Amino acid sequence: MSESTPLRVQSDSYLTLHYRLATLDGENIISTFDENPATLQLGTGQLAPELENALIGLEDGSHTSQELPPEKAFGPRNPDLIQRVSAQTLKENSAFGEQYVIGDLVEFAAPSGGRFAGILRAMDDNGYLFDFNHPLAGQTVIFETRIIGIL
Repeated sequence: MSESTPLRVQSDSYLTLHYRLATLDGENIISTFDENPATLQLGTGQLAPELENALIGLEDGSHTSQELPPEKAFGPRNPDLIQRVSAQTLKENSAFGEQYVIGDLVEFAAPSGGRFAGILRAMDDNGYLFDFNHPLAGQTVIFETRIIGIL
């Protein structure tokens, strides 16, 4: 590749970058701009697939800010992912004597052996109501990046 043609991010690129994910009102969710940059390999799950897609085609050295709607970020909210959990199931997934309050993020063991997490939204005599949507589901986010190097 000649020097006049800048490198562009590909679906399997290894790159170093600064990135910031923020709400529409500018509140940082995560940012590396005041820290060391991130180095990652695309296509390996280090970054959400939707965020990787937003990097594809960016030029080495570029500094961009993109507004990503839910469909291009963490997806729409799925009402089917709001589930009631029995006290017994919660107890089986908790440390002995653990107490929870509304808003707590609780991890559960998946039948496949993996883990998944939900936010406790309500509790009553019938059990607990958890939201298993990604915390950013349904939100438009700002994805700011500065590509430092593409290998």
